[in-house]
Amino acid sequence: MDRRALVLVAVLLSTVTFPLTITGASVALPDIRTDLGAGLAGTQWVVNGYNATFAAFLVVTGSLADLLGRRRVYLTGLALYVATGVASALAGNVLLLDAVRLLGGVGAAAAVTGGAALLSAAFPGPARSRAFGLLGTMLGAGLAFGPSIGGLLVAHLGWRAVFAVPAGIATCALLLALAIPRPAQQPPTRRIDWAGGALFTGALLTVIAVLVESPDAGFGNPVVIAGWVLAAALGVGFVAVERRADAPVVELRLLTNPRFASYATAAATLVIVLVPLLVYLPSYLISVTGVGAGTAGLWLLLLTGPTVLLPTVSGLVARWVPTVAIAVGAIVVCGVGALLVSRIGPHTGPAGLAAPLILVGAGTGLTQGLLDGRAIDTVRPEAAGAASGLFQTSRLASETIGIAVVGAILAALSGDRLAGAGYTRALHVVGVVLAGVCVAGATGVLALSRRRAPIPSGATQTSRC
Repeated sequence: MDRRALVLVAVLLSTVTFPLTITGASVALPDIRTDLGAGLAGTQWVVNGYNATFAAFLVVTGSLADLLGRRRVYLTGLALYVATGVASALAGNVLLLDAVRLLGGVGAAAAVTGGAALLSAAFPGPARSRAFGLLGTMLGAGLAFGPSIGGLLVAHLGWRAVFAVPAGIATCALLLALAIPRPAQQPPTRRIDWAGGALFTGALLTVIAVLVESPDAGFGNPVVIAGWVLAAALGVGFVAVERRADAPVVELRLLTNPRFASYATAAATLVIVLVPLLVYLPSYLISVTGVGAGTAGLWLLLLTGPTVLLPTVSGLVARWVPTVAIAVGAIVVCGVGALLVSRIGPHTGPAGLAAPLILVGAGTGLTQGLLDGRAIDTVRPEAAGAASGLFQTSRLASETIGIAVVGAILAALSGDRLAGAGYTRALHVVGVVLAGVCVAGATGVLALSRRRAPIPSGATQTSRC
């Protein structure tokens, strides 16, 4: 197997496991809580901790790949991900599980950025687009089929398999990657913005910590209030540092491009609705409707199936319909689905779940990949890498905060139990809140799209869409 084939197979094989341990683990949360005797907040950190460090460290590990070498960062990240996956499967208490999940998110971030850099170097020209198309497909497949695969693993092998099986797949990728020849070391093209990376990571982790712990501690608790003040201070510091940095870890100036900002807003809105439902609906179906983990995962295909099937359709529709119209229409469809979530109850079966889940999934699927490409088309070719990094970071950060916010609402309104009638009432409130997010998101996209901005030199005509 030549070097390009080794890179492609290894990166694609490892990539599918990273989102799998987000949505797959969500199906295992009820069993983890029971088996380890964990509280609600501790259990939520199993998903929130991994997702938070995954999102936060993407901005730093990309710079590390440039400085230390893409192969080295990919191998180190993948080895850390494998080790923490094994440790998660063997964890005997929730504190240890949460700790290794936090480290696992760091490993996944390094492997994703290092792997993407390996692909970019191995596949020049048109082949690069095809390689990254496959990469996006694997990420989407891991996210989409995570609940179904996770449910089957929990039902037949127990919750520990949700971490052990992805670690086993990633081990195969690691063995393949070790055979990739070492490239000649190139001098780093930029310095690492340590201050910006530390402030961004600190702000995001503080927000997640406050949201997860608030229902138990009390929203008016002085420690919670202090946490919000700290998060705000870190956020202000981050913006100030990035505006003055010669090589900022996040190119915030791109947000002054209204078209780019509108696409980023649309993508963020959709994941804020989709991913929290992927995380918390399985536990509702298991705890309240009484179905098994395997059945809950299969029912979630109503939500994830459209995200896999519809991206091709959106590419065809985009030939005749402006991208902004597709984005707003997708958000509206997603919002209607979110509002219908407020009708789900203890006796709801697949027929009752079909409308809300299919609509939310369809709204996301209609824009999957389309918004990424259009956003990058709005900037100069030499800024494409920075635009892609900011777009993915904003989407992952929004997804992470969305999971934490929904978890906080569910915990507060269900009496910290996520069971019984309280859980149903809390889920109904979440549906209304997510529908409101869609209203705000659609309004923001329309407002931004109406602002005029010059077409950047070298941008394609699709930036007019």
